[in-house]
Amino acid sequence: MENRGHDRATAQFRLDWVDVARGLGIIAVVIGHVWTRGPLRDAMYSFHMPLFFLLSGMLSRPHPFGSFTRRQFVSQMRPYAAFLTLLILIDQIVEPLKGGRPIFHQWPADLAPILLGGFWLRGPYTIFWFVPCLMIARIIFNALLLHWPDIFDRRWAFVLLPSCILAYALGYWTEASPLGLLTVPMAVCLLWAGAVWPRIRWHNGMIGPLGLVALVGLVGIAPTLNMKAADYGWPLLSIASAMATCLLLFRLSARIAPFAGPVAALGRASLVIMYLHVAVIHYGSPYLPRPWLLLLALALPFGLHALIRRSPAATRMFL
Repeated sequence: MENRGHDRATAQFRLDWVDVARGLGIIAVVIGHVWTRGPLRDAMYSFHMPLFFLLSGMLSRPHPFGSFTRRQFVSQMRPYAAFLTLLILIDQIVEPLKGGRPIFHQWPADLAPILLGGFWLRGPYTIFWFVPCLMIARIIFNALLLHWPDIFDRRWAFVLLPSCILAYALGYWTEASPLGLLTVPMAVCLLWAGAVWPRIRWHNGMIGPLGLVALVGLVGIAPTLNMKAADYGWPLLSIASAMATCLLLFRLSARIAPFAGPVAALGRASLVIMYLHVAVIHYGSPYLPRPWLLLLALALPFGLHALIRRSPAATRMFL
């Protein structure tokens, strides 16, 4: 009984630190969208989206391809469609009240950019590239894991190297990204890197080298990232800096997990915050100072997440 209790406590601790890491990541995302230019914005953009891809890779396990793929499409695209529809309806009400026009006001022609998503969704919808990109990357990564469950198998190089080259080539060629798919090649590489990390034994001597590489992005030595547009800064170096920052944040999350309950709570609500925070910023920025925008962009979606959890029907639809 004591061993089972210890195992449950250990598993809960692991879940807690993952939630803390997600919470830190979503705070960085919101900061990067509140402060739209300057060194603070660039520091957040240097790592905030890679963090979620790396974390997903860390948690990946091989699953039967068919059932995993079906589950991904249902569990990810249903909330995607629900939140997108909700925000479109809100925009149809809010913009006329402000004396403006809704972003989508030419029907049925506007159905094309809505269905294309990704690059074609701007303003309050700008973050909607992320979930379809992660979903497709996870499906591809899972298929590869089924063939090569050993993440250190040398055959991974035959996929990762072309994927990395393709990621940079596509980014130089175009920004057009239906459903965020332009970023999938780099996302697959980040999922693999995330899967590698738990298999590397940590020692404190790694803090210094990781910190130096992280600073390259955090202080703006290397160009920052814009993963939606497949802009990965300096080849390899900017992504390496992002990874170093994220790995240090993962280590920090594990250390502070017992004392970081509010951050973990934000992490558990990160999906709702991801979908809705840009809308709060978009509608509130003409009227509120940035610190208030940051607070509201976290608090309002967090509160809505709590309300959604109270309803089984809303949970199935939005979560």
